[in-house]
Amino acid sequence: MRIPDFGSVSVLVVGDLIAERWIRGVAEGVASEAPSIVLRHERDGIAAGGAALLARHARALGADVSLLGVLGRDATGRELLNLIESEGIDTSGVELVPGAATATRTRVLAGGRRRPLRQILRIDRPPAARPDAETRARVAARAYALGESVDAMVVADEDLGTVGPELGAVAAELARTGRIAVLDPAPSTEGFAGLSALVLGEDEVERAGGDWRRGAEKILEISGARFLLVTRGRLGMALFGKELPEGGIAVEAAGPAAGEEIHGAGASSTAVFGLGLAAGLAASEAMVLANAAAGVVASGEAHGTCDPPRLAGAAATAPAPVRLAAVDR
Repeated sequence: MRIPDFGSVSVLVVGDLIAERWIRGVAEGVASEAPSIVLRHERDGIAAGGAALLARHARALGADVSLLGVLGRDATGRELLNLIESEGIDTSGVELVPGAATATRTRVLAGGRRRPLRQILRIDRPPAARPDAETRARVAARAYALGESVDAMVVADEDLGTVGPELGAVAAELARTGRIAVLDPAPSTEGFAGLSALVLGEDEVERAGGDWRRGAEKILEISGARFLLVTRGRLGMALFGKELPEGGIAVEAAGPAAGEEIHGAGASSTAVFGLGLAAGLAASEAMVLANAAAGVVASGEAHGTCDPPRLAGAAATAPAPVRLAAVDR
């Protein structure tokens, strides 16, 4: 299938910004003083998480990307901001809050000489205080101002407080005026009505209706979203919407590492699906590309991205969509 020129698409990414600290080591045995693994340190660093990671995925595909959110005015926040800016992402709308700490996730990855890296521990350090109503209102006002000049807005909610009804109203208005508005929610879709698409994991959808397919129908009915993309990990993806066959369509997971769960694959799916819709693809085509991109990311290192040549290569052999009733449900 054809790969759109994402370089002609402008996207605003807004939501919770997270610094991803990572530590990589080689397992050398068990500690003598406690039942724990001993790792020989190899390297460490910082990467983008949350909305910042989604922005990186969109930028890697050539899109013109602006990022909105809040960071602490601390060393970690500045380091993350420099990293994002170095990739050509517009961060003029990112607010550095004095006295606040940047949300951080520390991932410890372990492997062996003949074994791939696996995450063995994650340490979360959320901000001590969530953004207040005044801060959320400023973010929403910036989102509306910038949203009028972009093709798409993607909201990434990590349940850290940046995303609220103020941003929901902006996303709904942009969708009403013909722009693509996509929400990748963590806790719920409350406050976001009438968007172009929602992207949720199978577990999140299942909680809405007991069975994930009934949950998908319930979420679509309540939210009024045009499409709902359900990411299913090793089982691929499913897509629901009034313009699709009854019961939805699905694709099997793509890529040689289709059985792997890699950090960043979900964010790549959301970014590509939103960009695909903004570029004029049918929702089914956007899902195929999103699935192909997730396969590319899952085949590489954590925090990796997918560029247009690799996406084109993966899309050439990506599974085609079928009626959901025809696949493993």
